[in-house]
Amino acid sequence: MQQIRNKAEFDQAVQAPGLTVAVFKADWCGDCKFIDPFMPDVEEKYANALKLIQVDVEEAEGVSEAHNVLGIPSFIAFSNGKEVVRLVNRLRKSRAEIEQFLDRAVEVHTALKA
Repeated sequence: MQQIRNKAEFDQAVQAPGLTVAVFKADWCGDCKFIDPFMPDVEEKYANALKLIQVDVEEAEGVSEAHNVLGIPSFIAFSNGKEVVRLVNRLRKSRAEIEQFLDRAVEVHTALKA
C-alpha cells in the first residue's frame, strides 16, 4: 500500500485515473492495528479493481481535516479525483465490513464510467 506523507502526494494519488481508496490511520490507533494483519490480503483481492493508499493522519497534516475524517481507521473512495463513497467513523472495522465497502466503491465507480 502506498504511504502518503503530505497533501501533495495525496492529491496526486486520488487524481490518478481509476478508483483509489484512501485508508486513514495512525501508529497509535489500536483499531488501525487490528486491520493490519488482513489488509495485505484485501489489497491483493482488489488489486485489479482499485488502488489502496495509506494516509497517516499525523504525518499528512491537514488531509484528514480537509476530508472531515474525525475517527480512524476510515476509508474514502475516489473515482478519477472525486469522492464517491466513504466509511468514516471511529468504530473498529471487520474484514467483512471493509470488503463490503470496497465492493460498494467498485459498484459506484463502474456506474460512473457507464
